[in-house]
Amino acid sequence: MTTTNSMRPYLGRLAEIRDIAAGIKLFQVEMAEPEGQAVVAEYRPGQFAFVSAFGAGEAPFGIASIRGPHLEFAVSALGHVTHTLHTLEVGDPLGVRGPLGNWFPMDELEGKDIVILGAGIGGAPLRPVIQTVLDNRDDYGHITIIWAARNPDLLVFTDEFDEWGAAPDTEFHVTVDQGDENWSGNVGLITKLLEQVDPSADGAVAITCGPPIAIHFIFLTLAKLGFTPQQMLTTLEARMHCGVGKCGRCNLGEKFICTDGPVFWQSEIAGFLEGFL
Repeated sequence: MTTTNSMRPYLGRLAEIRDIAAGIKLFQVEMAEPEGQAVVAEYRPGQFAFVSAFGAGEAPFGIASIRGPHLEFAVSALGHVTHTLHTLEVGDPLGVRGPLGNWFPMDELEGKDIVILGAGIGGAPLRPVIQTVLDNRDDYGHITIIWAARNPDLLVFTDEFDEWGAAPDTEFHVTVDQGDENWSGNVGLITKLLEQVDPSADGAVAITCGPPIAIHFIFLTLAKLGFTPQQMLTTLEARMHCGVGKCGRCNLGEKFICTDGPVFWQSEIAGFLEGFL
């Protein structure tokens, strides 16, 4: 049961900042108030929070880690709030409002094979799923991780690739749409690599996040491989404003991404995803 106030930003402090891709920083936030520390305790993989840059506003971000005593957010500098966040330094204050939304049903996925498909910064909210599986490896079946970005500089969490690839009963694949002079890995769209890997749909669930156009075509490719709408999960994070289902900005048909999601089975959003393209 959530004990935090979903309308109140709790005070936090930047404990660490590191670059994880071109224009993308990972912020580690230490919560300064006892009530705010409940955000860390109550968070489940897939939920999000609004992060406030004081004087600039707030923006929603998927919480990017299930490990440790602090919250982590991957922030790409794309707008006023995110550019302001990128100017902050370790020790600076910010606000965190959450946790908000639903989450990936990790308990329901126990015993199943899991295919994880992260496209660009969309990999950030999938990182807690990977961490949960690797930290409880005996609870899940075979794991396939397929990671992608437009180019090598935009691949996130590259320092964790060795851990993922070395995990028991886990296979890891990575691709970029376009390589550079230093890239020797796979080149091609994530959907092309997905078809090449050809994971079995038998007893499996696929989880993806990325730009809406990527999610759309990943779903189509998974369907070609035999995955049903009840075997495909995604998280949608765009267009949220209030986080509590009042402003109507993130409506998806009769659903609201902030309260009914952001995690959805493909069967729940069939016919609506095209509105994001």
